Amino acid sequence: MSSKKVLKELNQAVKFLQKQNKHTPQVGVVLGSGLSNFTGEIEIEKEIAYEKIPHFPISTVEGHKSKMIFGKLGGKRVVAMAGRFHFYEGYDIRDVIFPIRVMKLLGIETLLLSNAAGSVNPEYKVGDLMIINDHIGLFTPNPLIGKNVDELGPRFPDMSEPYKQKLIQKAKDIALANNYAVREGVYVAVTGPTFETRAEYKALLTLGADVVGMSTVQEAIVANHMGLDVFAMSVVTDIGIREDHSIITHEEVLEAARHAEPRLATIFKELIAAI
Repeated sequence: MSSKKVLKELNQAVKFLQKQNKHTPQVGVVLGSGLSNFTGEIEIEKEIAYEKIPHFPISTVEGHKSKMIFGKLGGKRVVAMAGRFHFYEGYDIRDVIFPIRVMKLLGIETLLLSNAAGSVNPEYKVGDLMIINDHIGLFTPNPLIGKNVDELGPRFPDMSEPYKQKLIQKAKDIALANNYAVREGVYVAVTGPTFETRAEYKALLTLGADVVGMSTVQEAIVANHMGLDVFAMSVVTDIGIREDHSIITHEEVLEAARHAEPRLATIFKELIAAI
């Protein structure tokens, strides 16, 4: 796709949303599987179904509500995606990251990402919250492959600090103040939709991963490309290598995410207020 067409489609989506909501959001939030009830924390001003937004794909995954929400949270104007898009759904990688670019052009300066992830680190347990301090994205397509859109960011963006340390420290302080135990580690992204084999979990652990999931990394790359500050947190919803050899189900992932959601919501809400 040409740069001109990319910008045209982005501008059409942005103009449509600006007509629906007159306020400029400061913070964007992307909610992962089983975490969309977080929108109950937002003082909602406008909800817009993805299917109504020009050039937006529609999430097909259970646990994603497929709507964009504008409102207030923590004293800030926010825009939240209740449902994200995944490469495994069959979308072009440009569709996956399209909403991130739209949120940037709407005016956000900070992006908060959440996801449900499987544990690779043997010390982690279901229900743990992990602040992502780095990622491994070698197993998924890089969303910046192809002709660079210079108006959106540089050809070779720096990724030495993909998740802002200042936001990580604020989140750790918030967790401590609320007596929440949080992990901090590395997220590795895979394409999915299969859960990993036992051998793959072991290989990812050797590479330095703490959790594994099927999202987030492409969004973080594009956000950094466009100059956004990024914070991301995983909810550990399943254990990769189980001694009892039981299987992992999506229903189990959703249930674990819902159970951990109130703690994640508190951290996100207070972090937004502190930005």
